[in-house]
Amino acid sequence: MSRTIAVSGASGKTGWRIAEELLRAGDQPRLLLQEHSVVPEPLRACQLHRLQLSDPNALDAALEGCDGLVIATGARPSVDLTGPMRVDAWGVQHQVESCRRLGIRRVVLVSSLCAGRWRHPLNLFGLILVWKRVGERSLERSGLDWTVIRPGGLSERETDLEHEGIRYSTADQQDSASIPRRLVARCCVEALATPASIGQIIEVTSSAELAPISLAKALEAFPQVA
Repeated sequence: MSRTIAVSGASGKTGWRIAEELLRAGDQPRLLLQEHSVVPEPLRACQLHRLQLSDPNALDAALEGCDGLVIATGARPSVDLTGPMRVDAWGVQHQVESCRRLGIRRVVLVSSLCAGRWRHPLNLFGLILVWKRVGERSLERSGLDWTVIRPGGLSERETDLEHEGIRYSTADQQDSASIPRRLVARCCVEALATPASIGQIIEVTSSAELAPISLAKALEAFPQVA
């Protein structure tokens, strides 16, 4: 049965790929965007909601009737060093609170490898990894059916992905390596359909040297969630 899944940050390089993968899976993506953001032409027929995440009424209206939410918002490089705090921490918290008000149980958050680490070069940009962990924690403590996807370095590559395997791990097991955004998008959609991913932080990187494996199969080796 087709589901309506909201994607916040849908104009971002990972967000619009998530929307595409949802369409491919037979779901109906609802795209949450900032006022002047644009999405690729094939996605413009989807439901579009332009809003500020800090506006609870607009956020509730945008999420009303959804079966789930994929949070793909993320602070972009800027001279404004408060961006990670506002987007990766407060922005996630606003979305979590809206889901709780509306009774939307299923939420997948795209975070980052090394989230929560203080000593990391990325923290020169407004302590971004620290604020990403704050956002993760707001979801973990929400009581919702959550999954956190932590990708490594993100690439735009779209070729030769069908035979590229993903390295899945629990939190704080991987330090580096990369993964194409398209594979991250597929992980998010697969997580929505994989009950065993609920309550898990899942780190993902990829390599052509790894055999492809489903998320469900990979999770069999994860510690059981209490």
